[in-house]
Amino acid sequence: MTAALIRVAAFYRFAAVPDRQALAAHLRAFGAANGLRGSIIVAEEGANGTIVGAPEAVDALFALLRAEPGFEGLAPRFHDAPELPFARWKVKVKREIVTMGVPVDAAGNAGVHVAPAAWNALIADPGTILIDTRNDYEVAIGTFDGAIDPRTASFGDFPAWFDAQAAQWRAEGREPRIAMFCTGGIRCEKSTAYARAQGFDQVYHLEGGILAYLAEIEAADSKWRGECFLFDERVSLTHGEEIGDARLCATCGQPVLPSADHDCAGLAAGELP
Repeated sequence: MTAALIRVAAFYRFAAVPDRQALAAHLRAFGAANGLRGSIIVAEEGANGTIVGAPEAVDALFALLRAEPGFEGLAPRFHDAPELPFARWKVKVKREIVTMGVPVDAAGNAGVHVAPAAWNALIADPGTILIDTRNDYEVAIGTFDGAIDPRTASFGDFPAWFDAQAAQWRAEGREPRIAMFCTGGIRCEKSTAYARAQGFDQVYHLEGGILAYLAEIEAADSKWRGECFLFDERVSLTHGEEIGDARLCATCGQPVLPSADHDCAGLAAGELP
């Protein structure tokens, strides 16, 4: 496989999967037969993954997935890579496709999708509370103007943080409009479902996540500041989907901007919470 033929695709879809073992086995066999690499998680709530391979093989896998009930609207994000970023092909069955630790109906009860073109108006409204649902090390290199940083070390910490915020809002007699965002949409989609399950009705999330916003919104009109961390070989992106300046700390594995002071957390190299 030459560098020109390497296609990387990241995707997720919340949809009911009645037989997750059967779907995982099907994907596992298909990928192995077609030279795919990367990883996919299959759970009762849907599928999530990043895969790499020849363009025709990647496209064929998505055709297979879109034939599954609930996956018809699957919309991956693609980029080219100069070399294979993954050494193996893995399809795992888990309880969740992104671990929150609390059952929610993200397929049927998520908040309202807001297109990047409408996002600035929503978050500029004084009645909107803007929440970054990503982890603290991601927020450290970039976020939207005015966003609340929950300072969570992992997504599983988000429900407890939100519960505390909800109790505070209600003690103040408030039921705010809530807007949430994340890298590609999966975490904020699940977070909005959690917020709705806690009784909040005006809940919105950025369609396609930060990546869609950076691809569609010109820098001059943008409310984004900094860079967006990625869980792949590019490390970070900026406007126009240009590769950013962030690099992974050799000691703790967390993203660091060249201009930033870094208080190393002491994790093993390459290990992110």
